[in-house]
Amino acid sequence: MPKRKNTFSSWRRGLAQRVVHAGWAWAQRTGSVTAEHPGRYRFGAMGTGTRLAFPLGTVFGEPWIHLGAHCVIGEQVTLTAGLMPDLDLGPDPILRIGDGVVLGRGSHVIADTTVTIGSDCYFGPYVYVTSTNHSYDDPHEPIGKQWPRMEPVEIGPGCWIGTGAVVLPGARIGRNVVVAAGAVVRGAVPDHAVVAGAPARVVRRWTPADGWQPPLRTPQPVPIPEGVTPEQLCALSGLDEEAAARLAELDEEAAAGLAELEPGS
Repeated sequence: MPKRKNTFSSWRRGLAQRVVHAGWAWAQRTGSVTAEHPGRYRFGAMGTGTRLAFPLGTVFGEPWIHLGAHCVIGEQVTLTAGLMPDLDLGPDPILRIGDGVVLGRGSHVIADTTVTIGSDCYFGPYVYVTSTNHSYDDPHEPIGKQWPRMEPVEIGPGCWIGTGAVVLPGARIGRNVVVAAGAVVRGAVPDHAVVAGAPARVVRRWTPADGWQPPLRTPQPVPIPEGVTPEQLCALSGLDEEAAARLAELDEEAAAGLAELEPGS
């Protein structure tokens, strides 16, 4: 005989789930860190619209961390300046993150010496960037007890860093570079390159003379046809009415701005 379902128990479980999910959503909203609501964190600079999602990872050395505007820092992202908390690192910032940067969930940026991330960089989840590496010069001393080596790291603007990539001390990544998932980057990477592997090597590069070499295997993006309205785009993408209305407002604002720029207006 089939076991009778306990409807009261199922109802209680469903109610508990809704309460837990609502509570967690409230905690995420309330616990996120912004310039207007920094909580206990005192960053050297934090631009308008930047948000660190809750729960945060390890964060210390905030006075020497400068965050640009409109950055999205995912959950469990670690940001550190200095080897340990409560150090005086001098007058200049150690970790600089430009405008519009996205750091994926679980990523680490370890800045024991200067680390610079240019504007509009996108990091996938669990990217690891560090300016410090262990040394093992003395074969008789445990590696963990030997003084580490530190070199500045620079990531140029517009880069896309894939999931699980590692950027080692001394790396200098150029502008608009793609770092493949799982790559281990060291040394210099030129502008407009794609690197992959461990250690990472250039597998594709763009130059004004030759374009992408080897040629891209994916088709070119299809441009939006002229005359397509925001409402039609929203219908194709499944956006709700509120988002469609906002896009329509932006379209009207853009049209008004163009009208003001026309001669005689």
